[in-house]
Amino acid sequence: MTNNGIEKKLRMKLCITLIIYTLVGYVLTILFDYGFSRFSNTFFTWLHLRVEVIYFLYLIIGFFCIFYHYWKKPWEYLQEVMNATKTIYQPNDSTIELSEPLKDMEKQMNQIKMAVLISQQAVKEAENKKNELVMYLAHDIRTPLTSVIGYLSLLDEAPDIPIEQKAKYIGIALKKSIRLEKLINEFFEITRYNTQQIQLTKTNVDLYYMLVQLIDEFYPVLSAKGNSAVLNANENLTVYADSEKLARVFNNMLKNAVTYSYPNTEILIYARREQDKIKIKFENQGQTIPTEQLSTIFEKFNRLDEARKSDSGGAGLGLSIANEIILLHGGEILAQSENDRISFTVLLPTQS
Repeated sequence: MTNNGIEKKLRMKLCITLIIYTLVGYVLTILFDYGFSRFSNTFFTWLHLRVEVIYFLYLIIGFFCIFYHYWKKPWEYLQEVMNATKTIYQPNDSTIELSEPLKDMEKQMNQIKMAVLISQQAVKEAENKKNELVMYLAHDIRTPLTSVIGYLSLLDEAPDIPIEQKAKYIGIALKKSIRLEKLINEFFEITRYNTQQIQLTKTNVDLYYMLVQLIDEFYPVLSAKGNSAVLNANENLTVYADSEKLARVFNNMLKNAVTYSYPNTEILIYARREQDKIKIKFENQGQTIPTEQLSTIFEKFNRLDEARKSDSGGAGLGLSIANEIILLHGGEILAQSENDRISFTVLLPTQS
């Protein structure tokens, strides 16, 4: 309720109270006047002659008390609101309760408090995520960096080792350095997406051709595990998107499918139009992902135990980057896993 509404309501109550008080006094005056006139006692005769004066005093005293009561009400409401404002920024979920005339204000203040609590929680979560980001980055960088330092130290301490051994150490150090560069590049890329420094360059993309080309590029990786990729899509399927970034998404999807698929199994890729959306689905046979891991699979630095134990994976940012790209396109990625099957579904708007 607005201040004008509260003021109007108080005035209305004041008028009604004054009218009722006046009428009650008038009725009592008539009754007392009639009662006093029936007695011949000097005292009652004296009261009978002064009944109007008594009524007048009744009105003066009563009006003074009533006006004082309603005059201090706004100050009581103001004090009540001031006390309530102190609880808005308190980090607890207790609700604010005000007097009946202030119920609308109570509702608004509780909404503000809820918004403040949500904001405080968001700040806390952001701080936790920042700390986790630094922790995971340090963890993933330390392993290859330690290896590089170790092998270079061996070369420095033993310059006369055989050429074959030296070449082996240099090769391992180079491999670890390349992995380190990949981790850092992934980190900077997800940072750019989070700070919204990425601009999309959209064109009409031949989705069928893009997926065929992707499968061809992955042929050596697929063959190494005895896997194969089967595409089920309409040859005329197109989507309005940034082709380079969309290719990055599908690359991550297929790479993820290969990583977590059983050897000698098929990876199925579906692509079709469904009403106002384009649906692209990557499905593979692999160990069922637990629900608790599935719910956080698109978060930064999220890798399943198998990948975390190996040193061949990235920083766990691939799916997070893919998710950010699809969100920029106005779409979404869904992950499902049951009965030894894992699927990732990309939904894109036909026009955006």
